[in-house]
Amino acid sequence: MRILNFGSINLDYVYSVEHFVQPGETILADELQIFPGGKGLNQSIALARSGIPVFHAGMIGEGDDFLIELMKKAGVNTRYIRSSKESRTGNAVIQRDQSGNNCIILHGGANQRISREYIDEVLSDFSEGDFLLLQNEISNMAYLMEKAHERGMRIILNPSPMNEALRSCPLCYVNYFILNEIEIAQLLGGDEKREEEQIHEMLKRFPGSKIVLTLGKRGSLYAEEGMDYQQDIYPAKVMDTTAAGDSFTGYFVSGIWKGYSAKESMDLASKAASLAVASAGAEPSIPKIEELEAAFPLSLISHKMPIENTER
Repeated sequence: MRILNFGSINLDYVYSVEHFVQPGETILADELQIFPGGKGLNQSIALARSGIPVFHAGMIGEGDDFLIELMKKAGVNTRYIRSSKESRTGNAVIQRDQSGNNCIILHGGANQRISREYIDEVLSDFSEGDFLLLQNEISNMAYLMEKAHERGMRIILNPSPMNEALRSCPLCYVNYFILNEIEIAQLLGGDEKREEEQIHEMLKRFPGSKIVLTLGKRGSLYAEEGMDYQQDIYPAKVMDTTAAGDSFTGYFVSGIWKGYSAKESMDLASKAASLAVASAGAEPSIPKIEELEAAFPLSLISHKMPIENTER
């Protein structure tokens, strides 16, 4: 049982601002920082730092091989990453206010060069029971889901950013949805029901799926048929929330892969997110399993798992 993350690789341009820019307004940034990023890259690094093997597939622009080296250093298997001569590496413009909140504009770049032939090449090495982790920052998502389902892979989807193209994908094949308040409302067509009602609606639309809903300071919710669970946050001094969601996703998937219960996996993910928000940047703020063990010494946190068939 292996994990493939078929996801984005970006460069993040992070502008520290007093407040988010308003329509027609020009403001000065206090600072500009450039970090490796992309939900795909961040979640692969979170998985690797949680102590489990993860393969990453995705595209970068020519000359940005340092991103591959960074992922290798974190423990990610990068054998499936390819370079594009036609497009530059994807990038994000991120405003970060004084409270650590952010808003993000994405440009897909090479992330939108994912072809069907490339998907077939990568998936040929994976089989029934393997995990496929997806976001919505690459091209050919519908084809990727179809082919993964045909192979019997378990699909975990973080539906961000939400758009019409994603709604047309075969979402009935998704085993786990990991999404926030905005994304669940958009996925349900702008529905403004209470979170519990939204989760119930998700389970009706996608029977057999499992739902993880993150709620910021209010914690997170987990639900599947016949069971639900609420997870509180672990308080932290917030510096930057950019990688909080990706750290949460990576560590939740790590818990499921290790055989933890949903409750235990939610707890692990919340601990990882609490450490992530206390540091600046996306990739640099994603915690290592050893940091969780130090911060929460009496908790169920173990990375001593058997690693089998990772080179297949």
